[in-house]
Amino acid sequence: MSMKILVTGAAGFIGAALCERLLKEGLQVVGLDNLNPYYPLALKQHRLTRLEALAGQCVAAPGNAHRLGSFRFVKLDLVEREALRTLMQEEEFDVVVNLAAQAGVRHSITQPFDYVDSNLVGFVNLLEACRDTAPSHLLYASSSSVYGDDTRQPLQESQAGVRPLSLYAATKRSNELMAYSYAHLYGLPVTGLRFFTVYGARGRPDMAPLRFARKLLADEVIDVYNHGQMARDFTHVSDIVEGIYRLMHLPPTQEMNAAPSRVLNLGRGEPIALGNFINGLEAALGVPARKRLLPMQPGDVERTWADTSTLETLTGFRPSVSLATGLEELAEWAQQYPSLLRETDDEQLPRVRCFDEAGVAAGGHSGRMTKAGMSTMTALAFSSGTLLKA
Repeated sequence: MSMKILVTGAAGFIGAALCERLLKEGLQVVGLDNLNPYYPLALKQHRLTRLEALAGQCVAAPGNAHRLGSFRFVKLDLVEREALRTLMQEEEFDVVVNLAAQAGVRHSITQPFDYVDSNLVGFVNLLEACRDTAPSHLLYASSSSVYGDDTRQPLQESQAGVRPLSLYAATKRSNELMAYSYAHLYGLPVTGLRFFTVYGARGRPDMAPLRFARKLLADEVIDVYNHGQMARDFTHVSDIVEGIYRLMHLPPTQEMNAAPSRVLNLGRGEPIALGNFINGLEAALGVPARKRLLPMQPGDVERTWADTSTLETLTGFRPSVSLATGLEELAEWAQQYPSLLRETDDEQLPRVRCFDEAGVAAGGHSGRMTKAGMSTMTALAFSSGTLLKA
């Protein structure tokens, strides 16, 4: 009998990508999302349309046992306690993957109650529903932001976050603590996943990869924080999905007096300097970047780097998609769907006047990159591979 999976945040970046993978594995998927307008809903609808089309292909091939996955979308907010409880009681999910959350560090500074409602109240409602229905495994999204300004790198799961630099980070660390308490009290197997800077096609337009892509394609100046002195453990969404899928089937067990709870890093395991990332994106898009250098924004950190040894020990999986391969896929999608790269409201907030790399006020004109420039950028280097297109 096929497993039945609940994926919350199914219209989101990681949620939709995970649902695609589960459908291809022949599983029954119920996708829940409140269709929050934090960023334009057209992008979320684009992801759902892909899922509906894939589900239709699965239904149309009854003779192939591997293609019997199903997908049903439910518009529901986790704060709707009774509706959530009813759904989970009726469906009796085998596994729950909670990817629903109010995202964004900067937005948490201007709209804190969005995070209280979604990330705290909503998560407790989900924990209570899981307590009642007892799925075999609850996996939930945490974040590398829980590590705060810890300078001991690579970051290991044992480095518990005690100095969150944003309310968003604080809510994610709170999720980890709440999940542990339910594992301890009720034996609910829980796995928290600390994601590290996820990027790829159909990604979030509020994050640097697609924000940069949009501005490069529109010949606009890109904002580079901390004057470019930053590094991120950029992780392609397909590696994130592979990690989640493998862990779904490996719930933690209760040993001795320990609760069946764990928290794992899920990242590439390789910090990339922001300048190198921008260079790679320029090469993939064939467009040179004009940069506006800005100071560090509140709640941000200079560097992230995941220690993924525990993930590899548990699953035998190590994220492997190269930056060049991931950026090529992102660039192809961004060029095909420029209308889906629209900015979020937070990007329209006033900024201080800063200067570009040449030391002059940002402005002027820049065209497509020359072949010589393209060769120089491409020589920076990245290996290639094969990804799902579209």
